[in-house]
Amino acid sequence: MAQILTLCYLVASVTFIIGLKMLSGPATARKGNLVAAAGMTIAIFGTIFLYENDGVKLGNYIWIFTGLTIGGFFGTLVAKKVKMTAMPEMVSLFNGMGGACAALISLVEYNHLSHEIQLSGIETGHTGKMIIMALGLIIGSVSFSGSMIAWGKLNGKIKDFSFAGQNILNMILLLVALLAATWVVMHPGNTMLMYIIFILALLYGVLFVMPIGGADMPVVISLLNSFTGMAAAFGGFLYDNKVMLTGGILVGAAGTLLTMLMCKAMNRSLKNVLIGSFGGNKKGHAAGTKEQGTYKEISISDSAMLMSYANKVIIVPGYGLAVAQAQHACHELEKLLVDKGVDVSYAIHPVAGRMPGHMNVLLAEADVPYEKLLEMEQANDEFKTTDVVLILGANDVVNPAAKKDPDSPIYGMPILEVEQAKHVIVNKRSMKPGYAGIENDLFFQPKTSMLFGDAKKVLQDLVAEIKSV
Repeated sequence: MAQILTLCYLVASVTFIIGLKMLSGPATARKGNLVAAAGMTIAIFGTIFLYENDGVKLGNYIWIFTGLTIGGFFGTLVAKKVKMTAMPEMVSLFNGMGGACAALISLVEYNHLSHEIQLSGIETGHTGKMIIMALGLIIGSVSFSGSMIAWGKLNGKIKDFSFAGQNILNMILLLVALLAATWVVMHPGNTMLMYIIFILALLYGVLFVMPIGGADMPVVISLLNSFTGMAAAFGGFLYDNKVMLTGGILVGAAGTLLTMLMCKAMNRSLKNVLIGSFGGNKKGHAAGTKEQGTYKEISISDSAMLMSYANKVIIVPGYGLAVAQAQHACHELEKLLVDKGVDVSYAIHPVAGRMPGHMNVLLAEADVPYEKLLEMEQANDEFKTTDVVLILGANDVVNPAAKKDPDSPIYGMPILEVEQAKHVIVNKRSMKPGYAGIENDLFFQPKTSMLFGDAKKVLQDLVAEIKSV
């Protein structure tokens, strides 16, 4: 049985690696997800039916399959009903559940170890396990509470909050938790102290995410995802479970690398991310606090005429496109312009939307060809020769304040330099600020015209108008 279980774990580990590789491209991402899910299914059922410890199998099948059924049912229901706009908070919620699971594993196994110590009276020889439990508890708890705050921020239920000296308090909480963990490792058996560490880590996770500004949420989501992966890997060490270890390492490594890429895209240092001092601390110019001048509007017919006779059009998708579920209408507009001989592509900012890759997923859902998606550096080179840029609900990622206003919360963040194009058309519902809560200087520039309305309705009207041109 042990050899068969090892083979199951080997197959599952290989499918995780293959699935992760396939997730790197939109054409293979769906299959990659299914491949990794198949591997996880093999690992789960292999563990349930083949795992033995000193000749004793798991048992408790009623409890196990009741949990699998309830969790599987609600997970499937939520995944099927979730809207694309709510995908980021669902990712945060599920990621938080993974962190909570890792933290609870550490608490449960520590209670088992404490019971063994009480029975045997031997406190030595547990250092390795204790280190793994303490780290798994701290990292898993931070991931759980931080992900819950991120979930609340993404759905608008929790606002940014910070106070003087918060970073110092954060570091003190983390230091106290680490010192307490060190004491527990050296003197195992103190269950109360383990729960104190649990509470401190939860509190640190809350205070860690609370001050983070909206424009930086993709970074923190990626970082918390890496935390959950690391916590799961510690669980793999604890149980000597190869597939749990492999999965945790893959998630942790991928999340860490993505976090570093997000930091580069946001011009943030990883050090500042770790101490929670980015995105929410600068006041900047809140909406309506500085004189901007006037903006000009453009009609549907004028917009359609401008794009129909352009040589090159670049579409910049943003969260407003996701809110309106307008990706299919956008793709229809793109195909119509291409039929008229217009060169159409999409400019994708690394942190557009509410999570990494949000816009890529959105456009892939509408079958937009991947080769039409331009990364930020490539798009910035193309704007100089672009006749029309159509911005659909994007705000902070095209805000020139990131380059010109040192007091802005997004100052230093690389942006899509759309102002270099000949004409800029911005579709928004209103002049309200974006997720970072600041005004956009772009809207008041001479090249820019505002096209107000719901993105889906505006795109449908544009399609109808262009057909008549």
